[in-house]
Amino acid sequence: MKAWYFHGTGKPFERVDIDEPTASPGKVVIDVKAAGLCHSDVGILEDPKWMAFTKTPVVPGHETAGVISEVGEGVTEWKVGDKVAVWPMIGPFGYGVNGGWEERAEADPEQLVRIPDGLSFELAAAATDAGMTSSGAVFGKGRVQAGMKVGIIGYGGLGQVGARLAHLEGAEVYVAEIKEDVWDDAKKNGAVKVAKSITEFKDDQLDVIIDFAGFGTTTNEAVNTVKFQGRVVIVGMGRLEATLDTDVMILNQVEVVGSNGGSKDDIETVMKWMASGDLSPQITMIDFEEIADGVQMLHDGKVTGRLVAKVAE
Repeated sequence: MKAWYFHGTGKPFERVDIDEPTASPGKVVIDVKAAGLCHSDVGILEDPKWMAFTKTPVVPGHETAGVISEVGEGVTEWKVGDKVAVWPMIGPFGYGVNGGWEERAEADPEQLVRIPDGLSFELAAAATDAGMTSSGAVFGKGRVQAGMKVGIIGYGGLGQVGARLAHLEGAEVYVAEIKEDVWDDAKKNGAVKVAKSITEFKDDQLDVIIDFAGFGTTTNEAVNTVKFQGRVVIVGMGRLEATLDTDVMILNQVEVVGSNGGSKDDIETVMKWMASGDLSPQITMIDFEEIADGVQMLHDGKVTGRLVAKVAE
């Protein structure tokens, strides 16, 4: 069957033919219907630090949705025909074990989340990372509650979801995004103010700032903007290092925490919001054959919303 391989930092993704997986005991096989791409897929090509938890060769793709086509011995809670999304934190999926950039993928039943009726595979795939990671950052590490003022840096695949989730919870949302063509969408989804830099909200006394961009300078700008005893949550991995003004952190008692992924409950919650229509993130669709081109699009900043590859029916 066809799949995409990652061979190591600095080496391009390769379209290859590999053996189809079969469901080993305690596992299932999923016919992949949609698989997402994100900036992490750019990062593993450019930064060797990703190799600390990435094996090679490996099939990437940590955002996966499809239909169970085979059930291994001992699996009783799932059956052939079930529509599922994959919680990627086990493995990790697409890094330590083969992910969803292939026609059929093996998964552990503990990874599976049932897709609600009426929800597309494309949105379900986006929920497994953009949704899960955003929810984990906003409500987990960010501790966002109704009435709080929340800054969102980056209104891309994750940021748009995080901003909307905070708004749905009753928070006051401020969005920093350099692409002015998405400002109207940010306001439509609940942002009270939008600007190019989070520093423009210095006087708004933000309780929490969540950096979905993670380009180093963005995190330091958050540190310099959040209110006294405020919290900065780092999610984006546009760069794997940042220089922070520690004097500001100390004098203003700023808390800086990292957030990685989320829980199956986060995915389930996000998919329910998606199915209800309250959460409708922008999706840019490509074909599976275009995945390498899609990664380049991400690198060049030419993607609106979340990028998802769909398997042709």
